[in-house]
Amino acid sequence: MSGLTRTKHLLTATALAGAGVAALTALAPAASAATPTASAAPAAYNGACGAGYKVVNQAPVTGKGTAYLTYSAATGKNCLVMIRTTVGDPVPMELYLGLAGSEIHDNYDIGDYRSYAGPLYVDARGACVDWWGRLDGTWFSKNGTNCG
Repeated sequence: MSGLTRTKHLLTATALAGAGVAALTALAPAASAATPTASAAPAAYNGACGAGYKVVNQAPVTGKGTAYLTYSAATGKNCLVMIRTTVGDPVPMELYLGLAGSEIHDNYDIGDYRSYAGPLYVDARGACVDWWGRLDGTWFSKNGTNCG
């Protein structure tokens, strides 16, 4: 299978998975537990990327969690993890990390998680990164950041 065909298959699978999750989310009954508000404190970075990774950027996922972009000078890799503000029943989470402008979108994590999604890694020496995700229906997106 050619690289272009593989990418098309991955993008199609990702779109179908997202549509299925959206449909299930729309049909799911409302949770009885209190939902964090937009003023909730950011979820603290949990060290999931491993030793030597330092937080270099973050993105709030309004009222639900925080995505952390980390970097290891020793490996030259960026790592991305998204952490829920409140651990609870599994909710749909989606996370993507890649080199800025790349047409290869196969570095992602999609699933229903209780506390966090990721970690995802990309070698980004001398490059910028794109990173985005969704936490229980709320999206964030960062493009062309952390160039180096």
